[in-house]
Amino acid sequence: MLFKDMGIIAPLLKAIHKKGYEECTDIQMRSIPIILKGNDLIGCAQTGTGKTAAFGIPLLQLLGLEGVRQIEPRALILVPTRELAIQIGEALKDFSDVLSIRQLVIYGGVSQQKQVEVLRKGVDVIIATPGRLLDLYRQGHVNLKKINKLVLDEADNMLDMGFVHDIRKLLKAIPSGRQSLMFSATMPTQIRKLANEIMKSPVEINVSPVSSTVDKISQTVYFVEKKEKVALLTKFLNLEKDLQTLIFMRTKHGADKLAKDLSKKGLQVLCIHGNKSQNARQRALNSFKNREVDVLLATDIAARGIDISELPRVINFDLPEDSETYVHRIGRTGRAGKVGKALSFCSTEEKPLLLKIQKLIGFQLKVG
Repeated sequence: MLFKDMGIIAPLLKAIHKKGYEECTDIQMRSIPIILKGNDLIGCAQTGTGKTAAFGIPLLQLLGLEGVRQIEPRALILVPTRELAIQIGEALKDFSDVLSIRQLVIYGGVSQQKQVEVLRKGVDVIIATPGRLLDLYRQGHVNLKKINKLVLDEADNMLDMGFVHDIRKLLKAIPSGRQSLMFSATMPTQIRKLANEIMKSPVEINVSPVSSTVDKISQTVYFVEKKEKVALLTKFLNLEKDLQTLIFMRTKHGADKLAKDLSKKGLQVLCIHGNKSQNARQRALNSFKNREVDVLLATDIAARGIDISELPRVINFDLPEDSETYVHRIGRTGRAGKVGKALSFCSTEEKPLLLKIQKLIGFQLKVG
């Protein structure tokens, strides 16, 4: 279905067209009409399906039609990581600008001064990580009493990262009569429980279940012992030096060590994980997106803000403990109809993890 057939107002349609979008993704086609009607919604969809526009476009349209301009924010989008907050802010900026809707991205790891200054001038939409927003609320810098639209994006990851208590505290400060939207790649019991607590008769939609993997991604596993992984990785990186590659690591320490090992071999790489400062992480992401550096090492949480439409290759240096994480990882490539490669290194001790992954996705990976 085309965006022009979705009941979207002219200014937003013009902005959508300017971005080169004409046809809705499945999650957008199914979510937008429900949100525009004012219903609560639970959307189960994996990374790369167009979730941001699915909730962002109708949310901004509803705010624009309200025609109310005040100091206090009217919509709140909560996300698990700073990178994702920045990504959503960038994705929605062109849409909010055409409606003169003021938005602010709030996250920790940086000085709060600039965020407080913008809040004093007034904003309509806040995109935030729970911890920093709760800090600002407790200090009296932000009033949440006028919030009438709430979005919880990547809800499963927020629970995994321990944000549930901060979220519950923030919910107490937000009016109960709001419209609530929840998007999550998986729907564990804790998410279902939270949804039942905070939502009113939500409509539930399921798109691209987590067990699915994009057909255009070639998936290959290489059986290699742990001590030989660096040599194999170096071989692949040297064979195709200009091929942009995202490498997933299980731990922060492992990512740092691998970065040093590759640098010693003359390869230029960048590394991001939770121990890096926000500025360092953002610089690394920007360098990778701008093709200043073609190899980026990342842990799963740090990689949440990476959204590159034509990323050609993902390498799992370590297999993830959680099978569903494998699907999220390789979903970083093969986007927007492009082909992609997903290579996985599997040591003897990781074979049980591989079996779980193959059971989840429903087929065996090609052996390289």
